Amino acid sequence: MDDIFTQVREGNAFHVRVWLDNTENDLNQGDDHRFSLLHWAAREGRANICDMLIQRGARINATNMGDDTALHLAAGHGHRDVVLMLLHNKANVNAINEHGNTPLHYACFWGFDVIAEDLVNNGCLVSIANKYDELALDKAKTYLAKMLKERALALGQDLSKIPFKDRSWLGYKTRSRDALLSRHTGIDMSQLQLVGHIASTHSGETWRGQWQGNDIVAKILSVQECTLRNSRDFQEEFPRLRIFNHPNILPVLACCNQPPNLVIISQFMPFGSLFNTLHGESGIVVDQNQALQFAIDVAHGMEFLHSLEPMVPNLVLLSKHIMIDEDLTARVNMADYRFSFHEKGKIYDPAWIAPEALKNKTEDINQRAADMWSFAVLLWELETREVPFADMSPMQTGMKIAHEGLRITIPPGISSHISRLIKICMNEEPGKRPRFDMVIPILEKMKHTN
Repeated sequence: MDDIFTQVREGNAFHVRVWLDNTENDLNQGDDHRFSLLHWAAREGRANICDMLIQRGARINATNMGDDTALHLAAGHGHRDVVLMLLHNKANVNAINEHGNTPLHYACFWGFDVIAEDLVNNGCLVSIANKYDELALDKAKTYLAKMLKERALALGQDLSKIPFKDRSWLGYKTRSRDALLSRHTGIDMSQLQLVGHIASTHSGETWRGQWQGNDIVAKILSVQECTLRNSRDFQEEFPRLRIFNHPNILPVLACCNQPPNLVIISQFMPFGSLFNTLHGESGIVVDQNQALQFAIDVAHGMEFLHSLEPMVPNLVLLSKHIMIDEDLTARVNMADYRFSFHEKGKIYDPAWIAPEALKNKTEDINQRAADMWSFAVLLWELETREVPFADMSPMQTGMKIAHEGLRITIPPGISSHISRLIKICMNEEPGKRPRFDMVIPILEKMKHTN
């Protein structure tokens, strides 16, 4: 098959779909100028391919080498259908490129009046100045500038000039093609630039860094002894974590297998984990609507993982293992997979784990049903904003859940719909718990009636 970027540019939807069906193909890779597949589809007005890429998990606000987003390119080339699709899917309407231009600057310069009006109606600020102190209105024809100014005032915009501010440090660049590894290769530790320590946990040391120009997180696994067998198992298990074609899965990008260092590398997420978002200081305001959207995102990710044969084992569902992307999409973090040789038999977060999973061997439990129990605890956490059993040690919690019938208490004031769903998902009989494809429509209905 020809280069995937060529297929996208030429609008060969069938070939693009076949390529996307391979979970190891990274649809967020960039070409030599860091144009992603979505950049090219937006630039060429390939609305059907844009839709396909977005549904499969394309990063809406990823930037190319010049910091253009897909919305910049769609607006600058007059593709209104693509502009509206991107706006509907959380595109940052006020994104600026390296010159400080917003999508509105492009639409005004090229005289795409209707697109310019669409952008303003969707929150684009007319008062953002670019690097050269020019407003979008300065680039528009007189009648268009007048109309957009009146529209902005009617929408309550403050027309005070907003000076240029460099935002390239935010880390939204597409991944370089150099970052894509074949199934059996790894990278050298010397290629990683580790610049900031994020956390020390039982599973390893987590660092923020750079690799091939990509903003990454490197997790150095904590192992007592890195034997030849461990290194071999690591190399064999790593490829199953490279799931690139689902919007609610955060794939592992690469690995470094250089004993004593076993390292897995994933994309940096600016807001951190869902646990941090709910209980830390991420700065995100999680209202009822956003909480439900997080739950829907997680359910979609888990539904996909449950559809795989064989299923990815050893991935515990809890809020610490869900990452929040720059567009507030929740994504199941494959870097939190527990390798077969890693921390064998140890459980650190029993509050989220089904009682049968605490008592029995992995091969003796229904993992899909156990995940649904964990999802119920996550729903409770989203609704209450509390950490389950925070007043007890993990060991106490695990023993009491497994042997003394300890269960989360649903406090008064919680939505009766959520309360009922939590109870259904926590049925004491694993076989009576629902599947994720059954839960998703219920959650979506709740969101639409909220």
